[in-house]
Amino acid sequence: MTETETTTDAACAVRPREAVLETGDEIAKAVRDRVVVAMSGGVDSSVTAALLARQGYDAVGISMRLYSTPQESYDKSCCSPDDLFDARSVADSLGIPFYVANYEDEFQKRVISYFVEEYRRGRTPNPCVACNDHLKFDILLKRSLALGAKYLATGHYARIDRSGETPKLLRGVDRNKDQTYFLFGLPREALGRILFPLGDLDKEEVREIANGFDLETANKPESHEICFVGGGDYKEYVAEVLADEQQTPGKIVTVDGEVLGTHDGIHNFTVGQRRGLGISYHEKLYVQAIRPDDGTVVVGSKEDLMSRGLVAQRCNWLSFQRPAGPLECSVKIRYRSTPVPALVTVGDDPTTAFVEFETPQRAVTPGQAAVFYRGEEVLGGGWIEEPRS
Repeated sequence: MTETETTTDAACAVRPREAVLETGDEIAKAVRDRVVVAMSGGVDSSVTAALLARQGYDAVGISMRLYSTPQESYDKSCCSPDDLFDARSVADSLGIPFYVANYEDEFQKRVISYFVEEYRRGRTPNPCVACNDHLKFDILLKRSLALGAKYLATGHYARIDRSGETPKLLRGVDRNKDQTYFLFGLPREALGRILFPLGDLDKEEVREIANGFDLETANKPESHEICFVGGGDYKEYVAEVLADEQQTPGKIVTVDGEVLGTHDGIHNFTVGQRRGLGISYHEKLYVQAIRPDDGTVVVGSKEDLMSRGLVAQRCNWLSFQRPAGPLECSVKIRYRSTPVPALVTVGDDPTTAFVEFETPQRAVTPGQAAVFYRGEEVLGGGWIEEPRS
């Protein structure tokens, strides 16, 4: 899809950087419309705020305080007090109002508790999707509208096509940074209220723009860890949360039922895992399935990991209320994977989808997201309930 075929809200439809700073897109015709910018203290949200303020929007920065960070973990996660300070400093340099909203209770309930509960159930959670669904594009979006804002803007690498009767969610131009996998749960009716100014940019361009604005976050390194898990060891984090509960030891068995050993808790495992199984064998073994009812972890060969399809539940459709029939599209089953051709069908309940891959896929993982694409467009997605042989 070329630039002439779609109108997106990226501030960089025209390059190079100098053109970005001088040229807004069609949305910027609504000069002085109020926009709330979700500011995390990183370079992406900083540039988002800078571009919108430069275009003439009445920009207001809001940072979400999501959890209390121990001081020793400040340099190990995003959303720390230092990040809030950076966000405030950027807002001050841009001359825009800045506020901090305390959503610790909501984050604990909708993200952290969900995260731990999924591992308790033998599933592999995706906290970034949960945060987007329940915090940014639900609570914060409603707060933005209550403040009289027309839009909520974030630093996600994604685009919204506004050229037709209804907005469409499109993949970010920078495929290494495209974040639409985490955005499938957006409310369809809210797409018209959301701005993604970085969608036509790559990371290098974003940092170049940040330096052009002389933002102090221009060269700030990215955090790739789960924000509330200091040090990045999620197993240790989950174990600490569950420390007061009696964890049921279980068996580690092969796909043929041979018992190879025992383990201390299913939260230590995820489908596709090879290292840290705590057993020795004459060939490489991978986690095939986790049975929470009796705590059994099933292991097998790499070939045993292949699945011909999956069942997805709690599906959200962005391009339509439900597919009119079997849907030929591409499906992405983890953030860093490439979308693969598949046939998607739904029954009477449009929140349940049955996916049949054109070619079998490796390590289809319950708890992760399956996101459906047609070219650049995000059709929707759902949560993987189980693989299908």
